[in-house]
Amino acid sequence: MPEQPGTDHLVQLLRTTLGDSLLGIYLHGSATLGGLRPHSDIDVLAVVRESMTHAQRQVMVEELLKVSGVDGRRHVELIVVVRDDVRPWRSPPTCDFLYGDWLREDYERGVTPGPEPSPDLAPLLTMVLRADAPLHGPPPAGLLDPVPHEDLRRAIVAGVPELMDELDTDTRNVLLTLARIWTTLTTGTIRSKDAAAEWALGRLPAEHRPVLARARAAYLGEEEERWDDLAPRPCAEFLTRMITESYSL
Repeated sequence: MPEQPGTDHLVQLLRTTLGDSLLGIYLHGSATLGGLRPHSDIDVLAVVRESMTHAQRQVMVEELLKVSGVDGRRHVELIVVVRDDVRPWRSPPTCDFLYGDWLREDYERGVTPGPEPSPDLAPLLTMVLRADAPLHGPPPAGLLDPVPHEDLRRAIVAGVPELMDELDTDTRNVLLTLARIWTTLTTGTIRSKDAAAEWALGRLPAEHRPVLARARAAYLGEEEERWDDLAPRPCAEFLTRMITESYSL
């Protein structure tokens, strides 16, 4: 049986901190796309009635810093959206609050995340609606509008240049995310990272397969992530070309 994400503490934190403004809490990501993998985060979206106060943002950051990725716990990625900022849908949507451990150093320096436009919400909200995994509140379709297909395609392609900038520091994740973007553009479905990589491996030229296969195996905990014997960039550049060609179709 796939590992079940431990979310009780997160649900309680959101309910206590956000009070009556909290409308719904939804699980998405790996936990709802085939199960958690060794390096998977716990991905949660919260929908609120009104924008969080500065004090609420500080409390959320302080409490998440204590538990996210600490003492063997999984990392938490939490996004909060105001219902009226995403329903009716508009592009780009606004993210009211974001917590992710790649920003931990900023949080520890006292940075408090505030509202900002976030094209990445297009695939995220699509995954939330398809997963239909409420932890609190009604089914997500009761609070969120579906994302138009063209807005979804545009949003996932827009993030490719930033991904390529991170290739040297986050190689496994960048390769798998590029494979997932290509898969989504071609098939119209959002798959888990390992399932997307499996799809892409059957379509890659032979010289690029060992790189993506290594990324997939490392994600599944089957191999150590190491790149001293392989060159990831040509594979990433090929995936980027396939994304560009698929988007233009």
